[in-house]
Amino acid sequence: MKKRVVVTGMGAITPIGLNVTDFWDSIKKGIHGFDQITHFDTTDFKTKLAAEVKGFVAKDYMDFKAAKRMELFSQYAVAAAKEAFEDAKISMENEDPYRIGVSIGSGTGGLPGIEREHDRVLAKGPNKIGPLFIPMMIGNMAAGNVSIQLGLKGKSLDVVTACTTGTNSIGEAYRTIQYGDADVMLAGGSEGSICPLGVAGFAALTALSKSEDKDRCSLPFDKDRDGFVMGEGAGVIVLEELEHAKKRGAKIYAELVGYGCSSDAYHITSPAEDGKGAAKAMENAIADAGIEKEEVIYINAHGTGTHYNDLFETRALKLAFGEHAKNLKINSTKSMIGHLLGAAGAVECITCIKELNEGYLHQTLGLRETEEEMDLDYCKEPVNLPIRYALSNSLGFGGHNGSLLIKKWEE
Repeated sequence: MKKRVVVTGMGAITPIGLNVTDFWDSIKKGIHGFDQITHFDTTDFKTKLAAEVKGFVAKDYMDFKAAKRMELFSQYAVAAAKEAFEDAKISMENEDPYRIGVSIGSGTGGLPGIEREHDRVLAKGPNKIGPLFIPMMIGNMAAGNVSIQLGLKGKSLDVVTACTTGTNSIGEAYRTIQYGDADVMLAGGSEGSICPLGVAGFAALTALSKSEDKDRCSLPFDKDRDGFVMGEGAGVIVLEELEHAKKRGAKIYAELVGYGCSSDAYHITSPAEDGKGAAKAMENAIADAGIEKEEVIYINAHGTGTHYNDLFETRALKLAFGEHAKNLKINSTKSMIGHLLGAAGAVECITCIKELNEGYLHQTLGLRETEEEMDLDYCKEPVNLPIRYALSNSLGFGGHNGSLLIKKWEE
């Protein structure tokens, strides 16, 4: 019999807050994180805006020497994980470290490091490359560094499914606990790839917004949308087996009750036009929870602000929910923090948990007017509404679809 899994801790590093409290306060105030890119000179770039993390100082979260041996995505992951772990109030003196694991992924890993060391090889030769280049760059080092920093010796995973990474990382951690392979898992995603290679690469796909107006750049479901805005940061939650959490008197924020996945098997960048793949992931999550689709009235959409994603995700919602789709409240957190790539699903999961606890659904910031086929309720304004379930969607390059169904905590 599958075990019940609850959320007992949360941590976040985002473009609008360096912890969960500040992030959520900014969300409620309708503050966005978009501005001119400062990480590099954008003179020759068509894309000028991003959602950068501001004011992050790695040594505030970890030993300076340890931080120097991490790329930015690992630093963000460690910072978010430490917040989540402290929030959960887990004492390692009372735990078996082999029963606490990590499932934290990154979509692109240490892309700035690849860029930096490539330049060094070209300028100074192969013998001048940094000796820690490889162990700093590889994507599993977010999970690896978190396990090292916190002394967690259980299962350690790096799920890489592009923009579905955070959602799949949480889902696989959920399964790990359900089937008894761990008592506790730190799960989420991290990303730090606002660099010339990252921005130029996504711009070459015509995926990024070319807007130079920071207040009108990331526009999910709006008829004026012209692409996503790159973000960075990390989101980590503590998932815990229910009886383990109760035994130690943990504060429980929510229960994870459903996880669904599918593949479009269609195109390397575009979602399936009919929405069937994303619809199946949602249906699988709802079936996993054993509830009726009509019990779900809120969706945190992938909602990137690209022409195809928003249209095809809308079709997916209509396929999955039928006539009930007209009753759904749908929003996109990316309207305020941009697209955090591999970290997006994790930060959006945290958003759902906060919304469940407060009965408050944030607005899709910047949404003014939709197109003909996009005729659902995308929350132009914040909504005060008690909800029992939140469904969080992620869709990734390669056709990866993932959905998490989160339930408000009830005994």
